[in-house]
Amino acid sequence: MRARVRMRVSVRVPVRQRTGILRRALWRSAAAGTGFRSSPGPLATAHPPVLPHRSRDRPSNELASSVPRPSFLPTLLARRPVWVPTLWGWLLLLAACVGVAAVGARSAYTFLAVEQPLANADTLVVEGWLGDHELDQAIVAFRRGHYRRVVTTGGPLDWWGERPPWKTFAERAADYLQRHGLEDISIVTVPAPDSAQERTFLSAVMVRDWARQNGVALHAIDLYSAGTHARRSHLLYRMALGPEVDIGVMAALPEHLDPARWWATSAGAKSVLGEMLSLAWTKCCFWPGPPGSHEERWAVPGR
Repeated sequence: MRARVRMRVSVRVPVRQRTGILRRALWRSAAAGTGFRSSPGPLATAHPPVLPHRSRDRPSNELASSVPRPSFLPTLLARRPVWVPTLWGWLLLLAACVGVAAVGARSAYTFLAVEQPLANADTLVVEGWLGDHELDQAIVAFRRGHYRRVVTTGGPLDWWGERPPWKTFAERAADYLQRHGLEDISIVTVPAPDSAQERTFLSAVMVRDWARQNGVALHAIDLYSAGTHARRSHLLYRMALGPEVDIGVMAALPEHLDPARWWATSAGAKSVLGEMLSLAWTKCCFWPGPPGSHEERWAVPGR
């Protein structure tokens, strides 16, 4: 009977399993900070506590964390949990992106073709590269306002075939305005030279220098530009004239383009998307030279 009982005990709880149980109990009690307390019984009395072997029972991550790392070595990798959307999460993100894109597409043209005229502006600056349809709208805008003068800007005129009678866009726009209703108005042409500098910015620099050389006080002006080009022109004029001049802006309506559905035509898509990229480039990458410097006019270092 005794032999049978002993055989049953040895089969149910082998020596190695009892040793492993004691080792794990020691590690748990040490981690909890309570110490090891053995309960009376055949396991505790027959086998005293044995400290666990470090490399066999201790987890591998604890062994790795216990190895001292030199303080001068930087930590290059770290393990972090990553949350990823589920299928419904991806669908929700896709729907949100489509909604934002739809709202942005409908408001993109209005954002670029900004309309912010000033009530106290006494000078109307017209960009000379505008077409006849847009110059006609500039004439209407002049008659609605209380302007004392018109200033036309622009660089050398691009031409092929028969040479036109004007040398610059500024002269061409001034001639058109005088022949179509503004013959009794003071129109000043401020041409810009041929340069590697951004053309609209250079035209604004020439307006600033013309005002200083002729003693004209430009306290508030309105800038007349074309459609989607208006916001970028407004930004470049503010960069050139500085904070001491208040600058309003007006945008001419396009002739063959529906602003509400600009994406429906190739010309509308090119106009809006191209000006969006140009505006982003101007904000982040366009850094002209100091006022009055060689780089401000020519965009290259002086020799």
